[in-house]
Amino acid sequence: MSRAALLVLADGRFPAGGHAHSGGAEAAVHAGRITGAETLEDFCRGRLHTTGLVSAALAASAALGVDPAALDAAADARTPSPALRATARKLGRQLLRAARATWPGAELDALARRFPKGAHQPVVLGVAARAAGLGPEDAAHCALYESVGGPATATVRLLSLDPFDATAVLARLAPEADRAAETAVRAAHRATTEGVDALPARSAPLLELYAEAHAARTGRLFAS
Repeated sequence: MSRAALLVLADGRFPAGGHAHSGGAEAAVHAGRITGAETLEDFCRGRLHTTGLVSAALAASAALGVDPAALDAAADARTPSPALRATARKLGRQLLRAARATWPGAELDALARRFPKGAHQPVVLGVAARAAGLGPEDAAHCALYESVGGPATATVRLLSLDPFDATAVLARLAPEADRAAETAVRAAHRATTEGVDALPARSAPLLELYAEAHAARTGRLFAS
């Protein structure tokens, strides 16, 4: 395992397209549910333990070598919103382009051939982590950090929130993220023998509704 490779993959400057997405934060701000650091923390905690955990388990499973097609179908089943499914595949396509340029290899090439329109982003993340020599724990941590880091960064732009306050939110959530990563990795190991039904399927209905409303809104700052 390479800690340096983990930093590259988790870096917000990695050209995977995440900077154009708010993780539902823009819709939450528009609805008045995020107004400052305290409500941002509540929002991020909700993401961490629902969509974040699901994404982390999918990514960890892909890093362990579970069939990407089965994982992609599992991701579809856990994403009711068509807008969110489209976003996940768009992000997956962009991440795959970046990963193939950074860590060229047969496994990433095969994934591109299998999903020419893009696989779900967490699945690609796990395969990319595997190509970079990283393990399931690394993939899970990347997915969880993305699940809260995106909204925190977006809220700085949306509300002119003090970046120090946004970063402090992420720091306070770090112990919970570590525990969620452990849960995700345990589920991923079960998936290698029991199949993808062993993975968590925690839902966040409000995020799904926000995604559909956001997709129909004009004048958006973020794509999702």
